[in-house]
Amino acid sequence: MKWVTREFVHVDRTACPWLIKKFIDPQAEFIFVSTDKIGDVVKDQGATPFDAPGVKLGHKDGKCSFETIIEEYKLRDPVLNELAKIVHSADTRDTSLAPEGIGLSAVMTGARFNVKGDFEAVEKAAYVYDALYSSCKFKMLRKKHRDELEKMSRTEQREFLVKKMREKTS
Repeated sequence: MKWVTREFVHVDRTACPWLIKKFIDPQAEFIFVSTDKIGDVVKDQGATPFDAPGVKLGHKDGKCSFETIIEEYKLRDPVLNELAKIVHSADTRDTSLAPEGIGLSAVMTGARFNVKGDFEAVEKAAYVYDALYSSCKFKMLRKKHRDELEKMSRTEQREFLVKKMREKTS
């Protein structure tokens, strides 16, 4: 399936392709164009638009496009909900939800100057979102299993958490 968004990617337009490829459409093809060309690409190529003014999968009701896509596709992964707080904070500059958003915004701002274009930016940003997803999962596991972990040695904690990190999130 083809997906289209605005060119010159930043936070939401690097996070959404990661989300789409990981959880919705592993074969997704992305097209980056100027805002005024999005309608043409939708019409001519049947692409699904995201993170652009006036589209269904854009900013809506105070949510960024990443959150809108999670909601629209009914993704029920609690780790994604935690990651969405970071993406929201970075994309909207509302750091009250997740102070990590400051760092994500800085990384995505700088990354734009270290790549040849939007495709490379999205490709390289995937590692950042994989790492943030793992960080969110780790944080949630430590909280959920706090009492158990307190009774373990550091080695046992590490082995326990590594095993839990490998389990599928429900």
